[in-house]
Amino acid sequence: MTGPIIAVLCVLVFGAAALIGSAIRIVQEWERGVVFRLGRLAGTKGPGVQFIVPIIDRLQKVSLQRDVIDVPPQDMITSDNVTVSVNAVAFYRVFDPAKAVVDVRDFRQQTFQLVQTTLRSVIGQSELDQLLKDRDSINHQVQHLVDVATEPFGVKVGTIEVKDVGLPQSMQRAMAKEAEAERERRAKIIHATGEFQAAQQLRDAADTISGEPAALQLRYLQTLTEIAVEKNSTIIFPVPIDIFTALQNVLTSVDGRSARGSE
Repeated sequence: MTGPIIAVLCVLVFGAAALIGSAIRIVQEWERGVVFRLGRLAGTKGPGVQFIVPIIDRLQKVSLQRDVIDVPPQDMITSDNVTVSVNAVAFYRVFDPAKAVVDVRDFRQQTFQLVQTTLRSVIGQSELDQLLKDRDSINHQVQHLVDVATEPFGVKVGTIEVKDVGLPQSMQRAMAKEAEAERERRAKIIHATGEFQAAQQLRDAADTISGEPAALQLRYLQTLTEIAVEKNSTIIFPVPIDIFTALQNVLTSVDGRSARGSE
């Protein structure tokens, strides 16, 4: 009789220990425990050591940590009929564990689907230039729409970022040509502006020199000094006609005196 009694006692002890163990739950600091009593919501517990009624209660843990959803690349069509491949990342956290467990079957999958479909809808209403240049506006618009949709089941979407936008090869070549043409246009404008400014400076210099004849002579001498550096150069230096006139007058005067002297 002793053996069966000991076996029964052992079973009772182990059963009681298992029952007590099932009544104790440890909830971490970043978690909350949603308690269901006979299938009905009984409240939220945590963090720390929590006690539930075995068999009657069931505790489901929900993390309150900030989590991330990675949206893989998917083909989308912009409002100007350009096919692009877009991937994104969304950051969210649960702020109401009871709603996240009761109102939806899988709040993470639900949030992922909302981010994916909302991103497709917003990009479909945007042009390619807006997608490339004003990405912050698109991120904010998608985040606002998704956050409004996830709030009823206790999920807060904090940030949604478009990570990469893939363009077709034909569109990449067209954009490269456009960028090259834009750079050439700017180079021509800069060159033309420089030519215009140089012409204005030359005109001002010409006006200054034309008002001062001596300045023109000094400019001749300066030019002669600059080109005389090369010893193998042949220099043709223009002489003002006034010099020849003065020299001719001197020679005429000398000839006239010589003629009178011979008489």
